[in-house]
Amino acid sequence: MIRRAARVLALAALALSLGAARARGDDGAGPSPSARERWEKLSPDEREKLRERYDEWKKLPPERQQALRERLERLRALSPERREAVERNYERFRKLPPEQRRELLERYRRWRELSPERRAELRRSFKRLLDAPPADRERYLENLRRWRKMSPADRDRIRERMIQNRQFRRR
Repeated sequence: MIRRAARVLALAALALSLGAARARGDDGAGPSPSARERWEKLSPDEREKLRERYDEWKKLPPERQQALRERLERLRALSPERREAVERNYERFRKLPPEQRRELLERYRRWRELSPERRAELRRSFKRLLDAPPADRERYLENLRRWRKMSPADRDRIRERMIQNRQFRRR
């Protein structure tokens, strides 16, 4: 999925360069000189792959193409250091075993489904964790490891006790 997104972003870059040529008043009869130079440096296999990707790009709905153009522009707007960090993270992600990649994508999907308020709350909690003394952080992480090992029924029992304790303290 990520690899496909990267390919589509590459297509977006190509499409943007074609759009920029049209905006400059080029008649669209041919690619810009720099695009032609890059094309000529490609191997036949790379050219074929690029043609296939371009065909994929043309099949995308216009709103998807626009979303990808915007994503590419955001990437281009990053500082060189930040862009490099994004590329390093992407490479690290690609090297993960498929199961870990699927798990990360699923977590990301769930994150995006959270309300903006809940995401802000989680960010604040994470920042507090990062700012906490090392001993507190370690205690939190140990509790998290234990939590993850628990059965769903055990977790529900603990949640219920926590709710009861909160109610008791409010009295």
